[in-house]
Amino acid sequence: MKSRNLKQLIVIAATPLFMGLAATAGAAQTLTSDQIDAQYDAAMKQCDGMKGNDKDVCKKEAKAQRDSAEADMKAGKKTAEARHDAVKEKRDAAYDVAKEKCDAMSGDAKDQCIAEAKTKYGK
Repeated sequence: MKSRNLKQLIVIAATPLFMGLAATAGAAQTLTSDQIDAQYDAAMKQCDGMKGNDKDVCKKEAKAQRDSAEADMKAGKKTAEARHDAVKEKRDAAYDVAKEKCDAMSGDAKDQCIAEAKTKYGK
């Protein structure tokens, strides 16, 4: 019985370490909500055979891991949105420069220059 409890404590103690290593190794990969929920459910099932404070600690660790993964997921979405916005702003700025260069022209050359700028920058 003590051997089983010791093994459970080792697993519980090592879980945050492995989660931290996994997060560091796969920092570019964030988990989906379904994956986070599946990991949380699995972690909570590990707590079922425990009693007392060990069970309480196990549940707290499972919840902390879930909250951490959800925070990473949220940060990943914000980063992706910010990257998208930056690309759009850069493209718009480059289009404005191209249009300004076209202003030095006249007639068909100017029309062609503007048409090329619109095509190049997706306007």
